Amino acid sequence: MFTDIVYWLFLLAIAAQCGYALYFFRRIFFMPAAKQLPVTERQPVSIIICAKNEARNLQKNLPAILSQQYHNAAGKPMFEVIVVNDNSTDNTASIMQEMERQYDNLWDVLITDTVERDLQGKKFALSYGVVYAKNDWLLLTDADCAPTSDHWLEQMVTPLAAGKEIVAGYGGYNKTWGLLNAFIRWETLHTFLQYSTYSLAGKPYMAVGRNLACTKNILLRAQKSDVWNALPSGDDDLLVSIAGNATNTAVVCHPSSFTYSDAKATWAEWIAQKQRHMSTGKYYSSDLKMLLADYAGSHAVVWIGFFILLSYAKWKIVAALFIARCIIYWILWIVTAVRLREKNLIYFFPFFDIGWMVYNFAFLPYITWKNKQQWT
Repeated sequence: MFTDIVYWLFLLAIAAQCGYALYFFRRIFFMPAAKQLPVTERQPVSIIICAKNEARNLQKNLPAILSQQYHNAAGKPMFEVIVVNDNSTDNTASIMQEMERQYDNLWDVLITDTVERDLQGKKFALSYGVVYAKNDWLLLTDADCAPTSDHWLEQMVTPLAAGKEIVAGYGGYNKTWGLLNAFIRWETLHTFLQYSTYSLAGKPYMAVGRNLACTKNILLRAQKSDVWNALPSGDDDLLVSIAGNATNTAVVCHPSSFTYSDAKATWAEWIAQKQRHMSTGKYYSSDLKMLLADYAGSHAVVWIGFFILLSYAKWKIVAALFIARCIIYWILWIVTAVRLREKNLIYFFPFFDIGWMVYNFAFLPYITWKNKQQWT
């Protein structure tokens, strides 16, 4: 009796997994191609970076951001870079003073410990940057991120010229040795596959603050929402879930539009980071929470059911369906890996497929109810 119930649950889970693949994830094959933005269509851009004790990263990454090829017809840069120094205790101030002397379009905005805060964590620093931003087009990234090319800015804001208000990009992690680094990069790849194809299907729900463009108006609108200040971080997810819709959100997936940062080096550091990131999920719309939960739940049922049913009378059917499901998903992940220049992760797919189930069980409390109330 028990195995019969598991068998039917397994069949339902297989059907759900195939449904997600065919309706959402297949859209990775049709990701819009990169476009060149004519000089006549360019508008000035404000790049905002919120930094807290990020002196080393700013010194390393700001030159690549400030060297973006985004100019007007006269060859003058059409962008400014605003670094919001949120009460840093390292030598961020001296680094910024030195770099401001080298770049006319770099601005250091200091938040001292005497400033009264009306928002939590990074959101307060971001709101400060928006106030100082001179332009209506904004590009958000982090101090520890470096763009892959000097056309990053152009690629990320091109959809804004076409009338979009939110543009989600890919924020990858640098490759190093070790299983943790590989899994972090795979999980980032898998997350991009989800939010990019959901957006293409008209159901945007998240982006990554490491690589996100938007209009100033849409960000100000999101900041007025009741849930905006529920967490100290999560500005990227909340922006999309509050203000994104089927017509105003775009995804950019071209190698010249990527940003990269260093992944966490220890399991403890990565777990703390994920606890903070996942706290935002409870504020998604009800239908999106249901879709994401059903996807993760059906994934778990497929794997657990497969192992339980190996000795079942209909094990050949179970095995055939399981293999078919794996082939479909591994093909989707291979295509995504090629697009995101993560081909060396392909060999890990069988292991990380089951690893993602363990991952979801481990972080379930933070997805459903816990908040990580700090930004460092």
